[in-house]
Amino acid sequence: MDNNRNNIIVVDDDHITRARLKSYFQSEGYQVIATKDGDEMWLALVSTTADIVLLDIGLPGKDGLELARELRTHHENIGIILVTGRNDDIDKIVGLECGADDYVTKPFHSRELLARVKNLLRRSRNEPLIQAGDNYLFSGWRIDLSRRRLRNPEGKRVTLTDGEFDLLSMLVHHPGVVLSRDRLMQAVSHRSWDPNDRTVDVLVRRLRRKIESDPQDPEFITTVRGKGYVFTAKTG
Repeated sequence: MDNNRNNIIVVDDDHITRARLKSYFQSEGYQVIATKDGDEMWLALVSTTADIVLLDIGLPGKDGLELARELRTHHENIGIILVTGRNDDIDKIVGLECGADDYVTKPFHSRELLARVKNLLRRSRNEPLIQAGDNYLFSGWRIDLSRRRLRNPEGKRVTLTDGEFDLLSMLVHHPGVVLSRDRLMQAVSHRSWDPNDRTVDVLVRRLRRKIESDPQDPEFITTVRGKGYVFTAKTG
């Protein structure tokens, strides 16, 4: 694999699915390694700089949810897209809580998966959705949009996934404005929000755990019932 940020690892125990995804993404110009389980995935990551991991949930041994959690711990900037054969909202929510950036449900159209991959690569290339000044300050926190970094009041960097960063950027850029889930969904994944889709809510929950002193009683990201979320901290 090269370092052009177009490197993908496919993790799926179904040989046909692996072969189909590898062939499709190679035809689109990506470098692809296909693996059948977590052990092969980790071996590939020893010698490979991967930008995206397409991770099936139903794997033998450690399942995709556990592997997603471990991946996020050891590779904070890697893009993780979960692939599930079950249309189960619980799986999707848990997957996002484990650190995945996105998910697709089988059967899926290859072009849909390609669009998800492109979105994650765009974000990982430091191409933020919001073009603004370099820095915003709120209650001692500093968010640097150009470098895609967040520092707490003590000056320590707080690691955010791409989805978390894009969501926080959108909120900080519109303080005091109630942003609908649909608008936030467009910001983080370029797709319309569906009432059954909990992606935005899970990302907000993850952000609150990282920036709020009391996530159960948030002072920065406030829920507006039936409408969406509003950033209530004063920025400068």
